[in-house]
Amino acid sequence: MEDLRLNVALLRRKVPNLTTAARSVGLRPATVSNLCTGKIPVGRSEVRTLVALAELADCSLDELIIRGEKVDMIETKIKVLDLFAPLAKGGTVGLVARPGMGQVVVLAELFHRLKQDGYVTAILLPEVESPDLNEIIDSVDIVARSIEEAYEEMASRGKESEIIFASDRSHVVSGNIQELQERLEAVGVNTVTTLLLDLRGEAVDEDLPYGPLETLLQFDADLAARHKYPAVNPVYSTSSVLEGAHLDQQHLSVQQRAQKLLRRYRELRSLVNVGGLERLPATEVQTYKRGERLEAYLTQPFYVAEAFTGQKGESVALQDTLQDVRKILDGAADSTEVEALTFKGKLSLEV
Repeated sequence: MEDLRLNVALLRRKVPNLTTAARSVGLRPATVSNLCTGKIPVGRSEVRTLVALAELADCSLDELIIRGEKVDMIETKIKVLDLFAPLAKGGTVGLVARPGMGQVVVLAELFHRLKQDGYVTAILLPEVESPDLNEIIDSVDIVARSIEEAYEEMASRGKESEIIFASDRSHVVSGNIQELQERLEAVGVNTVTTLLLDLRGEAVDEDLPYGPLETLLQFDADLAARHKYPAVNPVYSTSSVLEGAHLDQQHLSVQQRAQKLLRRYRELRSLVNVGGLERLPATEVQTYKRGERLEAYLTQPFYVAEAFTGQKGESVALQDTLQDVRKILDGAADSTEVEALTFKGKLSLEV
């Protein structure tokens, strides 16, 4: 099948308030969001939905739908991100979390890792001072206090280096981020990957809190409460990189099998919390235990947290993550204690 995806950049430019616009023509914002991130493939969407989006953007279907263009992935070596919600290079990534779920730590870790890979790191400070960002600022290459300052700094450095850029949602709501992206593109800066945070935690209650996104990182309150960090929800987080032709089939197969297991594990966990493991049918016990091990494996020590946790940060290459997850899915780790998989890097050689 021909590789198809939405022109998210065009939607972002033409329809700034996509949530309201979608509702006004009878579209569910959640459906539009899933189309943008690739959770719903364009080839399986309803024609009327695509026509309505084209009308909102005042463009043709040919302009709205991009054919055959590959979306490159940024390999972060963070297991849960690379497997379930890869960062789309040059795209816009939205972090959806309430305060205290760890989104600022994930941002700090991404900056740390990608800076090691040669990226220039940049942040546009929110209009209201946020103490959460103070520890990040000292290690960031570009700290801008206005849109104009951010533009000037990134325009001068972005033609030679790839940039990872972060901003708070307050600048998205005002339309400043869309304007900044357009200005940078106009001067030939096309390698800015934008991370959008919501430091106030308001985005959790909205279907399209940032407008169209290439990657959505949905944080999970239950994982955060149980200290299963990074508390990124592997079921609801997604990325346009996951659309068929953008991944090799091994990645897609492992990702889909892992999501299926974790979805069922979460259902079973609610029963276990109430009645204990004996409440489960015998046929479901294995599913529950493998889901528990996979959830534990997806935790990971971060470099930026070493001083607080006393644990050395770990990087796991995507191919190692795929091999390890496949082993867990196939039962090769069934005899391994959950604790032995928690906050580790690769599976040990004994598994």
